[in-house]
Amino acid sequence: MTSQTSRKGIFRFWFDMLLWKQIAIALVLGVAFGIALNASGNPEIAASIKHVGTLFVSAIKMLIVPLIFVSLVCGMTSVSDIGRMGRIGLKAIFFYLCTTAFAIVIGLAMGIIFAPGVGVDLSTAVAVEPTQAPPFIQTVLNIIPTNPFAAAADGNVLQIIFFAIMFGLAINLVGDAGKPIRDFFESLNAVIMKLTEIIISFAPYGVFALMTWVAGTYGLQLLLPLASVIVAVYLGCFIHGLVVYGGLLTIVSRLSPVRFFQGAIEPMIVAYTSASSAGTLPVSIAAVQQNLGVKRSVSSFTLPLGATINMDGTAMYQGVCALFVAQAFGVDLGMSEYITIILTATLASIGTAGVPGAGLIMLSLVLTSVGLPLEGVAIIAGIDRILDMARTSLNVTGDCAATVIIAKSEGEIDMEAYDTPHVMKTPELRDA
Repeated sequence: MTSQTSRKGIFRFWFDMLLWKQIAIALVLGVAFGIALNASGNPEIAASIKHVGTLFVSAIKMLIVPLIFVSLVCGMTSVSDIGRMGRIGLKAIFFYLCTTAFAIVIGLAMGIIFAPGVGVDLSTAVAVEPTQAPPFIQTVLNIIPTNPFAAAADGNVLQIIFFAIMFGLAINLVGDAGKPIRDFFESLNAVIMKLTEIIISFAPYGVFALMTWVAGTYGLQLLLPLASVIVAVYLGCFIHGLVVYGGLLTIVSRLSPVRFFQGAIEPMIVAYTSASSAGTLPVSIAAVQQNLGVKRSVSSFTLPLGATINMDGTAMYQGVCALFVAQAFGVDLGMSEYITIILTATLASIGTAGVPGAGLIMLSLVLTSVGLPLEGVAIIAGIDRILDMARTSLNVTGDCAATVIIAKSEGEIDMEAYDTPHVMKTPELRDA
């Protein structure tokens, strides 16, 4: 009886645990078990356990087309106020998309410099068919699908993204006639997100199986590269925040970047600890209004919009991880693949939910767009929470920077409040 009670207590403790902690534990246990199998000369056991991970990867693949289409349509319909907000909305979208593109370029650069996947030979583990990279102009021409249903069936991510964006814009342009469709997609998005949540809840078991397989087959040689991925992402986030945001504040708006980072420290900390840009939104609004003097007319529009479509940190992470997976599986990426990664990560950021772990699903879209194995997603999943904290903090910092820069250009900022250091004391921060 005591033994049964003890087992129930263990199961309850496990299922009450936060998902990222479950994944972290599964990673450690999978690596330990795999190393033990490798050392004892039993890699075939690790290979049989891999089947559980294969099921998890297949479930992620199942999500790709519906998730990206529905979430992007909802992302585009959420900016229906652009017609009313005029210049502010256009400036915000331009800022967010441009800085996201910068972030993915920095992420790719970090991946090239650190080369975390070099020396990790997983090329024999998953069959990756080498493909001839099409010319750049062909890549651009192929963005527009001649048949969106065929694009969905083939998993052509860029074509799906393009059609979803155009479809979402069309819903906005028809006005009230599009409201039933908008409401339908909002409901469908909730269903898809719940399905995503269900599948991601099985991530610990998929991660355990795949890490057991990887460690059981390749031993300790995979651990150091994962540490390199963490360093590359964190350094890339720091460079992007300091150089891109700091540079834009200094050059474009003639504002002190030091004061900006002082005023935005509260949402940055909350975002880092919560790993949720959507959950940090009340703190971000209070900080830019009270600490940085931005008028409500700007912040109430740009910050919610940023939480929806501005994912610089997520794009940074996708660049580093895509390079890691490509290097680990022995796939050579050409200029066309790099451009595809930049376009996919930039456009996919529009549909990335501002909740913990959403970037991991979007990473699968980026890997799919250039034909990289999705087994790499499960390998990254073990350290995803550590990466998620850094990328979310950068996402929120970018939202605040865009809001300040746009407010300055519109004359909607109190410069005396901006130049005066404040300590934010609001219920939002205390509750967060």
